[in-house]
Formats: sequence, structure tokens, C-alpha cells
Amino acid sequence: MSDDTAPQTPEAPKRLTQEEKRQMRSAARLFAVQALFQMEAAGTTVDKVMAEFEEFRFGAETEEGTYAEGNLALFRQICTDAVNYQALIDQMTDRALVAKWPINRIDPTLRALFRAAGAEMTQAETPPKVVIMEFVDVAKAFFPEGKEPKFVNAVLDHMAREAKPEAF
Repeated sequence: MSDDTAPQTPEAPKRLTQEEKRQMRSAARLFAVQALFQMEAAGTTVDKVMAEFEEFRFGAETEEGTYAEGNLALFRQICTDAVNYQALIDQMTDRALVAKWPINRIDPTLRALFRAAGAEMTQAETPPKVVIMEFVDVAKAFFPEGKEPKFVNAVLDHMAREAKPEAF
């Protein structure tokens, strides 16, 4: 039997393709934005919201369909870093925004997105251009008809040049 047809057991987990791994990282980023939004809206802790997402979102089946499997480690890292480094990330975001629109005045979904992206950009080894591209895609998922993805691209580009200028 080849690895592709081997029965799935705890001892022999399925090997993921590069595309499946990429999709899981993308799902983790989307879930992280949703979790950070929910955390702020509900006034709950990051640990509580992460546990809820891990139980009810990652691969969960609902009446509407099945949620994607996400990269759990990346999800946890983004959420935790977004909370632990929120002041730093918010200051970076404020510098990237127009003076009349500090982070506390922007849409809460965008605020969660900037915090998640800022966490990955400043605390992870992910190339900044990958972070920008991934979170612009997240913005497109939330705002498919709006101008927000272009706005997100511009703000994240500014943040990336500040956080990792050597990458440009």
C-alpha cells in the first residue's frame, strides 16, 4: 500500500500537500481575525475565544456546511501575539492610518485584521509580502464588494516597511 491509500490511524496521519498546508494557514488567519473581533465585541479573554474556536470552528460540521481545518498552531500564535503585543501593533497601525482615523475609530473587523496581521508581521518569520497578500485575501472575504481590501493593502504595506524594512 502506498502512503496515499494507507488506512488513517493515529500512528499514520495523512501527509498533507503543500496546497493543503497553505489552505490551513489561510484558514487560521481568517479564524484569528474572527476570534479577535469576537473577543473585543464580547469582552472576553483570548483563551476563552480560542477554546471556543478550536471546539466549534476548526473542521466543525454545521447545518450550513463544514468549516475549514485551520493550522491550530498559527491560529494560537496570531491570537496570543495580537493580544500580547496589541499596544505595539496598534501604534504601528495608527502611524499607517490617516491622522483623522486612529485605530479606535475604524471598523472593528478591520481593527481585528490589522491586529492579526501586525502580530504575524512583527512576531513570526513569515515574509511581510506573504502576510500582506494573505490578509488582503481575508479582507476580500469580509468585504467582497468594498474598497477595504485596497485600504488594507496600503496600511499593511506601510506597517511591513516599518516592521521589516530589510524585506523591501
